[in-house]
Amino acid sequence: MGATRVLVADDNVVVRSGLVSLLEAHGIEVAGEAGDGRRAVELTARLRPDLVLLDVRMPLMDGVAAVAEISPLAPVLMLTYTDDPGTVRAALGKGATGYLVHGAFTADELIAAVHDAVGGAHPLSPAAVSALVGAVREASGAAESAAPAEARTPPDAPHGGFGLSAREAEVMRLIVQGASNGEIAARLFLAEKTVKNHVNRIYAKLGVTSRGAAIARWIGTSGDLGRSR
Repeated sequence: MGATRVLVADDNVVVRSGLVSLLEAHGIEVAGEAGDGRRAVELTARLRPDLVLLDVRMPLMDGVAAVAEISPLAPVLMLTYTDDPGTVRAALGKGATGYLVHGAFTADELIAAVHDAVGGAHPLSPAAVSALVGAVREASGAAESAAPAEARTPPDAPHGGFGLSAREAEVMRLIVQGASNGEIAARLFLAEKTVKNHVNRIYAKLGVTSRGAAIARWIGTSGDLGRSR
């Protein structure tokens, strides 16, 4: 197997150069560089990297808009200074596989996150997890307040209109927290293959094909996600 190929998209030349140097120092091939979202989309379509590192605030097309076009072509790991909860949820809802905030990880943790994202995991900075958990609480509180007492859903009933079983809802809550399939298996004392089956059923019931989109759909902030990577 060849080296992992990554496209780096950030309008700050200093940040972009630093990322390129770090990746190359760890044996990761930089397939290309982009200074704006539109160029990132074009290069992804042409170069087909294994992963795209994508900033949020860029000219011509911002990262949130770009991820919607890039995610069907390659996994996208948002790498940005922006920790606004709405931006986090929007990026994940449009198909980003993970979201890291500068200052919340070390160089080694970033390299690990790159490999994890390529391998199908979903790296999330604490700020991203907090944004999602906060949205879950807000959505749950609003639904609970709006429902008549006799109509409120018991803890073991299917979740909302999605039809998730109690176990699937439990798995989904751990997905929101950023847990990998292996971590979920350990937490719930299940085989990893069983967790994978639960995740596949969750995707089918939520009408999505990625963890980020599942999280956004679960917390009710996705709008019309369609089917993204």
